[in-house]
Amino acid sequence: MAKEVAGQIKLQIKGGAANPSPPVGPALGSKGINIMDFCKQFNARTQDKAGKVLPVIITYYTDKSFDFVVKTPPVAIQLLEATKVKGGSAEPNRKKVASITWDQVRTIAQDKLVDLNCFTVESAMKMVAGTARSMGITVKGEFPSNN
Repeated sequence: MAKEVAGQIKLQIKGGAANPSPPVGPALGSKGINIMDFCKQFNARTQDKAGKVLPVIITYYTDKSFDFVVKTPPVAIQLLEATKVKGGSAEPNRKKVASITWDQVRTIAQDKLVDLNCFTVESAMKMVAGTARSMGITVKGEFPSNN
């Protein structure tokens, strides 16, 4: 018989660095989930992605057990890593902070494709380019069409 789902919690935690301090502790403790058990499992599963911010969706059940799914890092963070800047522009329409090539956009789109709500790499590339534009990052060149 399937367990009854009590709810879901969405958090963003650095890989391999989950600990009971905020935001993890209060979010899980208020739902009655074993905080240290989650931290140990999360850190073990994300050792290879240490230091990267990873979204995690925790599904907790009425018997206080839980499951969690680790997603790929957010597009904005991947763009900041690719351009090596500290943050996006406060005025993205006026002040540009960096530029990126379509090849870099393609690698980010291919990495993030499983978590996006699109089916082709080209549409994922357009979504990544839109995020870059809203952060003040310009994409060099023309969109590579496969005609």
